[in-house]
Amino acid sequence: MAHARRFFSLISSSSRPQTFASLPAQSTFRAARYLSTSEEAPEPRFLDMVQINFNKAAKYTSMHESMLKQILACSSVLRVSFPIRRDNGEIDVIRGYRAQHSHHRTPCKGGIRYAHNVDLQEVEALASLMTFKCAVVNVPFGGAKGGISIDPKKYSVIELEKITRRYAVELKKYGFLGPGVDVPAPDVGTGAREMSWICDTFSVLYGMEDVNAYACVTGKPITLGGVDGRTEATGLGVCYATKYFLSLTDECKRVGVTPELDGKTVIVQGFGNVGYHAAYFFEKFGAKVIGVVEYNGAVYNPKGLDIEALKAHMSTTGSLLGFSGATKEYPKEKAFELMEEECDLLVPAALEKAINRSNADKIKAKIVVEGANGPTTPYAEELLNKKGIIVLPDMLMNAGGVSVSYFEWLKNLSHVGFGRITRRWEEKGKQGFLQELKKAGVLIDDSGLSHETKSGASEKDLVYSGLEDTMCKGMQETVETARKLGVSYRIAAFVNALNKMEGTYRDAGFTI
Repeated sequence: MAHARRFFSLISSSSRPQTFASLPAQSTFRAARYLSTSEEAPEPRFLDMVQINFNKAAKYTSMHESMLKQILACSSVLRVSFPIRRDNGEIDVIRGYRAQHSHHRTPCKGGIRYAHNVDLQEVEALASLMTFKCAVVNVPFGGAKGGISIDPKKYSVIELEKITRRYAVELKKYGFLGPGVDVPAPDVGTGAREMSWICDTFSVLYGMEDVNAYACVTGKPITLGGVDGRTEATGLGVCYATKYFLSLTDECKRVGVTPELDGKTVIVQGFGNVGYHAAYFFEKFGAKVIGVVEYNGAVYNPKGLDIEALKAHMSTTGSLLGFSGATKEYPKEKAFELMEEECDLLVPAALEKAINRSNADKIKAKIVVEGANGPTTPYAEELLNKKGIIVLPDMLMNAGGVSVSYFEWLKNLSHVGFGRITRRWEEKGKQGFLQELKKAGVLIDDSGLSHETKSGASEKDLVYSGLEDTMCKGMQETVETARKLGVSYRIAAFVNALNKMEGTYRDAGFTI
């Protein structure tokens, strides 16, 4: 409960009636220094960022302190060390982590990242964010997160497989892996390959008599029970939520932005899985992606970049630089300056704290669309708000990944792909309807009809539909709360998450 006490102690006073305990002066100072206007003030750790925003939102609930402490506490944490023999015969000691933030809904859900700077604090912060993210978009999971402290680029495929499989064993050994317990997914530095290794390890060693064993992890290849549409889900979800927000004419008028996505200019920071797919679908939905930023360079074209061609160029050369479709390039040391160019939408889609006190006052975008986790620090967001820049928060905007992971989990439990039972029936029904119209004398040119008009829904069609509905509903609820309370969209999303979690505890009660 130490983290819960520190978490809770950052709550500031409010004019509204409160049931909170008095603030220790030292804890108040901790929050204040992160929001200080001094250039020398430190940037908060990621866990502190989540805590600061959580506590701002807590003022707008009627929850008792004891309930808040229960919601804030991280339920279970695992830290393991294990050896692997490298290809050259040397022994490496690998450090791995997993945090289960909340068991108010089970199983727990959250990605596994491979990065050299992974530590327990980051994993706990990401796990708590996953809890609130799932609640915001009505996905019935508790939050979790895991990671291994390595640079995956420095290990061979064989070595990475050894690390992943041993990590899976450690997770299962201590109760942090299983279809009804804890279901990991890809994150930074991992993908379908690593999820395949985890799935195979679990099913072979522990799932011999468990028909649902393949539901122990999501983000798998289709051949191992993955779902069509999972790879692009996070980036596509970013676009669905943004498109819906910009369709709310009255809300856009209220916050001072021009409605509709069509024709909007976009700059994307990060061109990995999330950034690429966000850029791809923004372009497909009628926006114009004028800039892309990566750690080793950036490219710009005010008339728009060809996203597929840019991706092919980067896959071939390892860099955005040298792309023939760009009119301007930014070298590695100046790459992040492209984020400061004028645009309608700025999409930070890489790692944490991309927008901070050093560059927030230089941002000229009208809307910041958070594709990454924690890309904007609290003080930076205050600066953006003062400039009239809207921030659409990470816990809503990048929830597409966990939403489609939920669909994959359901597919694994039901043991049948979406659309397999209904697709032909839908198709026959549509074609029968068209035939009846023709019999009635309606002139119809079948060759001009779209696929959606005359065919049944495929798995990808249904996944896309479910994802769009999930993101739009989450955005609608967030906007309604923001208007009602007069708060930012981030605080509104947190308030919604807290109230939903309280409802779960209230209805279920507490286990003795």
